[in-house]
Amino acid sequence: MSGIPVLTAQGQSVAEAWENSLVELYRSGCDIKTQYDKPDDPPSKDATMLVTVHDPAAEPRIHRDFPGGFEELQEYVMEVCEGIKDHLVRDPNDETDTRWEYTYHQRLFAYAVPTLEPIDQIESIAAQLAKTPYTRRAQAITWKVWEDCSCYDPACLQSIWCRITEEAGESRLSMNVRFRSNDAYKAAFMNIYALTHLQQQIAARVTELSGRPVTPGRYVHLADSYHIYGSNLTEFEGRFLGAIEKRTFEQRTMRYEDVRDIMEGARPAILEKARKMGR
Repeated sequence: MSGIPVLTAQGQSVAEAWENSLVELYRSGCDIKTQYDKPDDPPSKDATMLVTVHDPAAEPRIHRDFPGGFEELQEYVMEVCEGIKDHLVRDPNDETDTRWEYTYHQRLFAYAVPTLEPIDQIESIAAQLAKTPYTRRAQAITWKVWEDCSCYDPACLQSIWCRITEEAGESRLSMNVRFRSNDAYKAAFMNIYALTHLQQQIAARVTELSGRPVTPGRYVHLADSYHIYGSNLTEFEGRFLGAIEKRTFEQRTMRYEDVRDIMEGARPAILEKARKMGR
């Protein structure tokens, strides 16, 4: 194949699929520079990657070697699904405002277009699926052509697409997500984990609107550039690949149900932390 490799990985759970994607990326990705490299940084490992999670609710859901802790993971889920940091998005009409360019929640739940009221794209997805489960039009986007082509930090997540199929008498909501750029080692696990929670949220809303049970089906994560930065390769080889050599899969992962109370118990402190940010 010429050009950027196109790779695939899959797993029953989020943890398994993410781990398999990193192994495949390291094994078969190409070496290429990035816009963020320092002069002495080695090239990144990069590929276009398609990751399939067959059952987003399957355990073990959490990989012990993602760079973060339980509270950080819970905080990110709340950021994406509940918008606890939407107040940090800058005013695009104020050149002196140096807050964030976006949050995913703000782009998905309150997509702002000049001269229009904010658009709740997730509610639109749910409403369309409640009316026509097999529609191909149930999608949300984040990219703002009038801003993101020239801003400093454009959104990495680009789109979400959902569709419902009937399987053995059950309605399953499948979700496709596309990233233009995805830090496979430092960010992708948290991205996938949070977005599968959003998938659950959409399925629950379709259930509410339609009056029929809808449950999450498979989740597909497509990244145009799925990469491990060259500056992180030494750490990745020692920490992540080293763990694969020394520990079993069960030792490398953890059941969400076993830490649910810890993560849910962190919610008040996370909300207070978010409230104080940007002051």
